[in-house]
Amino acid sequence: MATPNYGFEKRQKELAKKRKKEDKLKAKAERKSGPLSEDGSDLDPHTESPEGTGPAADGAPTPT
Repeated sequence: MATPNYGFEKRQKELAKKRKKEDKLKAKAERKSGPLSEDGSDLDPHTESPEGTGPAADGAPTPT
């Protein structure tokens, strides 16, 4: 019967821990920067776009 290679197991565990830490830091950096639009201004999902405002936005016919 082969003996367990504890050094290999330890190395794999360390690599997994390192990978997880890097992923966590990357996700944190992405959250910190936030979603940006092309022009660099912050996008807020709670704000309305300019196309959705005005008298015609509520479905009323436009006066001609």
